[in-house]
Amino acid sequence: MRLALAGGAPMGDGHLQVDLMVEPGETVAVLGPNGAGKTTLLRVLCGLSPLTEGRLCLGVEVLDEPATATFVPPEDRSIGVVFQDLRLFDALDVADNVAFGLRAGGTARRAARREALDWLARMGLEGRANDAVAALSGGEAQRVALARSLAPAPMVLLLDEPLAALDSYQRAAVRRELRDHLATHHGPCVMVTHDPLDAAVLADRVVVIENGEVSDRGVLSDLVARPRTAWAAELGGTNLLPAQARGVALAVPGGGIIRAAEAPGDGPVFVAIRPGAVALYRHRPDGSPRNIWGGTVAAIEGYGERVRVQVAGPVPLVAEVTAAAVAEMALGVGAEVWVSVKATEVAAYPA
Repeated sequence: MRLALAGGAPMGDGHLQVDLMVEPGETVAVLGPNGAGKTTLLRVLCGLSPLTEGRLCLGVEVLDEPATATFVPPEDRSIGVVFQDLRLFDALDVADNVAFGLRAGGTARRAARREALDWLARMGLEGRANDAVAALSGGEAQRVALARSLAPAPMVLLLDEPLAALDSYQRAAVRRELRDHLATHHGPCVMVTHDPLDAAVLADRVVVIENGEVSDRGVLSDLVARPRTAWAAELGGTNLLPAQARGVALAVPGGGIIRAAEAPGDGPVFVAIRPGAVALYRHRPDGSPRNIWGGTVAAIEGYGERVRVQVAGPVPLVAEVTAAAVAEMALGVGAEVWVSVKATEVAAYPA
């Protein structure tokens, strides 16, 4: 059944206004900065935060519609939730935690326990059935929470930062397991995450929420390559500049002109340039590059095995270079440099 939401609800000091559609068997990752409304969205979907306008439907069933005073309470929605803090029950052993949803749905105790043991075996936890949840590792607890949500066979699965509490080793292992289980889940799945790798591995599509509204949506690789907001550009580590296009000439607010290989159409556009495509020189390079500007180093910071150099000037850009290049050019804050970008490395698209 398709999950469809078009409506609004209060969130903190603001308001969430989102349209979202998730097809059966599809996983949609919701990304965005802190306070954007991601958790509020999950609360609306599972019934913990009622809509103040609009409609939420699962298939033909209306779950929430203020205009008709329709509201299906959380316990009557076929929705499984894996909370960020897991919320396992300390008073129950591992198997009874997994069986909880089944028991709440009316399954007899013994049958629910058998089903729980089957799910624990699928998760590689068959030997932990009688253990206390306090004895579990972070990765094991995450798998128990996932099994508890999947065991009642919910039509919709909601995941709130499902891997956030894990270390890098556990995260990779549980991510692989979660990917396998999502492949067998035939209903809609919505996953909130801050990690683009989780979204890339687990999700079919991405929805970006900022300030309570959807700012972009689509396949993650496309959103990273052609961001439309500063947050999305930072997510992909991409330079993003607004510009006015006239043919292949793109005028940016600082007064600089960037030339693209292809004209994006006249009018307002976004310009995206990968930091790795930005070349730095201490002296003006020979030849006649189509894009070359003078600038001043404003900041330098390590970025894994690379170094990011922020250059202020008519076209403010961040370049990504090696530590050896920084040393060879004796780059430091305040140093004067020349910046060059090939026209073929300039992505320009309508704003």
